[in-house]
Amino acid sequence: MYKIILLLDFAEEYSKCLLKGISKYSAEHGHWSFCRMPLYYRETLGVKGILNWAKDWKAHGIIGQLYNEMENDLYQSPLPMIAQDFKERFRFIPNITGQYRETGKLGAEYFLNKGYTQFAFYGFKNIVWSRERAEGFESTVNQAGFHVHYFEHKKARSTDLWYYKSNSLSKWLKSLPKPIALMACDDNQGVHITEACKQNNIRVPQEVAVLGVDNDVMLCELSDPPLSSIELDIERAGYDTARAMDLMITGRVKFYRDILVPPLKVVTRNSTDIYASQDNYVATVLDFIHKNIDQNLLVDQIVKEVPMSRRSLEKRFLEVTGYPVYKYIFKLRIEKLAQKLVSSELSVFEIALEMGFPDSKNISRQFRQVMGCTPVEYRKRAAEKIRVEKALK
Repeated sequence: MYKIILLLDFAEEYSKCLLKGISKYSAEHGHWSFCRMPLYYRETLGVKGILNWAKDWKAHGIIGQLYNEMENDLYQSPLPMIAQDFKERFRFIPNITGQYRETGKLGAEYFLNKGYTQFAFYGFKNIVWSRERAEGFESTVNQAGFHVHYFEHKKARSTDLWYYKSNSLSKWLKSLPKPIALMACDDNQGVHITEACKQNNIRVPQEVAVLGVDNDVMLCELSDPPLSSIELDIERAGYDTARAMDLMITGRVKFYRDILVPPLKVVTRNSTDIYASQDNYVATVLDFIHKNIDQNLLVDQIVKEVPMSRRSLEKRFLEVTGYPVYKYIFKLRIEKLAQKLVSSELSVFEIALEMGFPDSKNISRQFRQVMGCTPVEYRKRAAEKIRVEKALK
């Protein structure tokens, strides 16, 4: 049975998902023993103190958020180590690192498909996962013929990522052209944006659509409006990390390759749940739909919101969103139903009736068309995810 020191931020969704993957591998290969070492031990014990503690505990390896300045001392130790590159990648130690540029590219493509022509990025210059996400975002936006507005902190310590200067951020947000698609380097910074927008009466998503990274559900739901985010395949990376540690402990490899965390998909919430449109009539209709989505909206009701014929509106709406009006409403209502499945204890049938679905008997089939699974399956998956997260606390 291996004894592994975990030096991670256990309050973060990212670390929790890593732990799920690590524990899954452990369960399949011998039930390892773990020491969840608090992050402040980096400062109080230092590298020598951590290594001495590991020696006393007879640890077989360390997985954690280690300072780059520690690398030379860590490299001299015979103890296998894998580092989460929370600041910069390590040169001599395997990294749990992301496909950061691909993540930025995915964010840019998501906004481009929504019709945006103005873009912004909010992050840190001196942190690899922020810097490379910005590069992927900007490269994709530039290839489409557009420009990116930047607000990047010049310096950031790992302990200060929660902090931001509201005055300078507010000034920047007010100066941006509208409507604009803004990608934040992670969910924590995305929440900074939605907070600053709210303080300055900037409408989200109508004026600034905001997208984060990590899909930290607690943070995303804490945001007002709820924050859209890019989901990463973190749990799989945790599994691969444990496998790499196994190979290093047994001496089958001395230096394992970096473990990559790829982006999976964009999880859309209210902060981006609208299409950019320079067409004022289509923008008015979109705003009306989103404000009244809990009702059983009819196209004839929506046409009354603008001085246009139904045919003209349908044509312009399709050009902007890629959907006919009725299909857009249907998709949005199913996504709203999915949110209520997670937040409510009502039955699927009761939620469908509450939302005024005219054919509640066929809701399972309709739900599958949009979400790829039945409402019951969706609720079970969400409940299992919550159960695992609570078990890790």
